Amino acid sequence: MGDSLRTLPFVLVALLLGCLMAPVGFVQHAEAESSDDALAAEGLTLVALRNDTMDLNQDGEPDAIRIVVILNTTSEWSEIELRLFGTHKDKEVREDRYMAFTGQSNASLVYDSWSEGEHSLRLDFIDKDGDKITSIALPTYVLKPALQTPQITLDLDAPSWIETGDDCKINRIFADETGPRYDASGIRTFSGAPFTVLDNQTILDCSHWPAGDYLLKEAYRNDLGQVTESWLNLTINNRPAPAFSLDVFGNQNNTDEPCLITMIPNMIDVDFSTFEKIWTVQGTVLDGNSSTSYDCSVLPAGVHLVTLEVINNEKIRTVHGVNLVRLPGLDLTDEEAATLPSRSFGDETETKSVGWFSIGILGLVVSIVVFVLLVRVKDESAPDGLRDLGPTPMILADGSPDAQGMPTLTDEEGILWRQHPDGTTDWWDSQLRIWHKW
Repeated sequence: MGDSLRTLPFVLVALLLGCLMAPVGFVQHAEAESSDDALAAEGLTLVALRNDTMDLNQDGEPDAIRIVVILNTTSEWSEIELRLFGTHKDKEVREDRYMAFTGQSNASLVYDSWSEGEHSLRLDFIDKDGDKITSIALPTYVLKPALQTPQITLDLDAPSWIETGDDCKINRIFADETGPRYDASGIRTFSGAPFTVLDNQTILDCSHWPAGDYLLKEAYRNDLGQVTESWLNLTINNRPAPAFSLDVFGNQNNTDEPCLITMIPNMIDVDFSTFEKIWTVQGTVLDGNSSTSYDCSVLPAGVHLVTLEVINNEKIRTVHGVNLVRLPGLDLTDEEAATLPSRSFGDETETKSVGWFSIGILGLVVSIVVFVLLVRVKDESAPDGLRDLGPTPMILADGSPDAQGMPTLTDEEGILWRQHPDGTTDWWDSQLRIWHKW
């Protein structure tokens, strides 16, 4: 009797646990029976269903679930589609597998985690007409992503100081394993470039972009709600015009001596070999000469304007010129001496008589004419013996101009005008105080 009383509490606990576990077992058993009945109606039998967690990136955390299904059919030929659904944060993805078999066959589906957190799985069986046969709820797993989430990087490959024409490239590094994995690829947007940028352009050539400040941005969002973006500040400076000087050898020399004009670059680390060079003499372009020097010994005696225009690869140009003087040679033929400019040889220059006797006579005649003009006086004189001081001032007693009753007008510059009956006009000279005809 005493032993019975001691074992009574354990019996009651066992009965209580049995009552608590019975409904759950009944529900799971009922769901399994319902799925088996639905499959049996299609001539199918679910032999086995297995779920295995996987660590694809081997970081010690589960990131994928493998579902293995073994089916048996009593029909001569069965076609069925397995659809594995995974739900995470109100986003649902699907993995499909088609089976066509006779007898017994198996299939494997892998669900890859695309975000960290809880993922609820469900397996649907679909017939060949696309209608659902049954659905089996699988466990909920806490997973970490193994797939690479969207990433964008704009990597600039250019000098620290960029000028127009410099080698400049922008590498667009993009990756998204999640979106394409579940047919949820999104849209990439690029802004800030002077030209249209396509998604398939992995490298942007900014060598030919105009000078300016650029704020580049690329963004991406897939249909699973994952977003990423990258920014890049880029400044392209205007390349300066070519800087050079002209070195002249042979200026002021004889035409029978060497003469050479050479371009001297005045820019460090700038290659002038690819620049266009245009030589001109007196405005005439010398075709065929694109070198850095010009042989000016071919120029005849005289003064010549020689210019060089240098155009860089960005079509920025600079022009320099020099006035080149070429003297006649010492040993000239009579024909050359007649056509070439005369040349002074200093004290050795040969001079010719210019007629000293004729110059003396001419000077005497000029002196006589000047003397006659200076001693000529006016015979008449004023009656009062005083010098004529000019016209009498035309003013009134109060000092104002005497318009003699004619209409007057003062213009914008303060000049006083009067008009005669015939339409002619006079203007008032305030210094001489007289009217002048206009």
